[in-house]
Amino acid sequence: MCLGHLGYAVTAHRAQGITTDTAHVLVEPTTTRENLYVAMTRGRESNQAYVILDRPDDHAAPHPGDNPDATARTVLYGVLQHSGAELSAHETITAEQDQWGSIAQLAAEYETIAAAAQHDRWTTLVRGSGLTDDQAQAVIDSDAFGALTAELRRAEANHHNTATLLPRLIKARGFADADDIASVIHHRLANATTRPAGSGRTRQAPRFIAGLIPSADGPMADDMRKALDERRELIEVRANALLDRARIEGEEWIAALGAEPKRARAAQTWRRAARTVAAYRDRYGITGPTPLGAEGESDAQKIARARAAAAIQTYVQGEHVPGGDRRSASRTSPDLSL
Repeated sequence: MCLGHLGYAVTAHRAQGITTDTAHVLVEPTTTRENLYVAMTRGRESNQAYVILDRPDDHAAPHPGDNPDATARTVLYGVLQHSGAELSAHETITAEQDQWGSIAQLAAEYETIAAAAQHDRWTTLVRGSGLTDDQAQAVIDSDAFGALTAELRRAEANHHNTATLLPRLIKARGFADADDIASVIHHRLANATTRPAGSGRTRQAPRFIAGLIPSADGPMADDMRKALDERRELIEVRANALLDRARIEGEEWIAALGAEPKRARAAQTWRRAARTVAAYRDRYGITGPTPLGAEGESDAQKIARARAAAAIQTYVQGEHVPGGDRRSASRTSPDLSL
């Protein structure tokens, strides 16, 4: 960190006890919250933080800068969760269990396994979708192939027929000026599947785990299916437990959703919406008093937030009103942001 008008740099450890007019703090993902507190309280007039996202290409250790979705906000959130204080044995065990049993961890595992389990299936689909052999290979080799397959899984969870949809999207326009065909297809697919397939009575409920995570379906190896099913169950159990804890402890965000209705159908809708919110909060580290916190910064979080908001909206739009009074959502919706 740099202190005062003299412009000299010191570590946060050495800065403890020093005061100056201004302080400029470099914040890395490895910074602890204790050090950040010391560094950001040295300046009498101003304290400014500069969050480091990038490192030289030859760094060996994993770094949030390697993740294109990493932002200053996500790095700062990680720093605030990173305590350098010594924990008791019991606190250490509890913290480890909470980390490895969180929906953030379980969802990451689920999506990694799903990508491996469905890789051959999506590869076959791409090769038979109307692309030339060279184009198909370029899609499969692209860095954007993972995002494309995740979008295909999301489309299937919304009951779109990817076997017919993908060839139609590819046939619609060419790729003569495309720098990355996989990215172009991903964009077309995302735009074409913003809404679930079907309408009215023909519309089926989307297949999302805890209302958030697209289910990985279709043929796959038995061991992959078993691993996915185990994580699906753990995610559902975790979401239910978080919701029950929030209700028992009277957390502010649950109060913002309103009391659980007494009628069975409305109560079921309320619980489904509240559980989705609990899962969203756990996955993205939302700790504020409002249900969904601030707008997400990554595309993945924005999509998940929209799902959680839609779950709340479904409940709000009359399901919970005695006598079926379909009151305007704008009059009854909870405040979802910070």
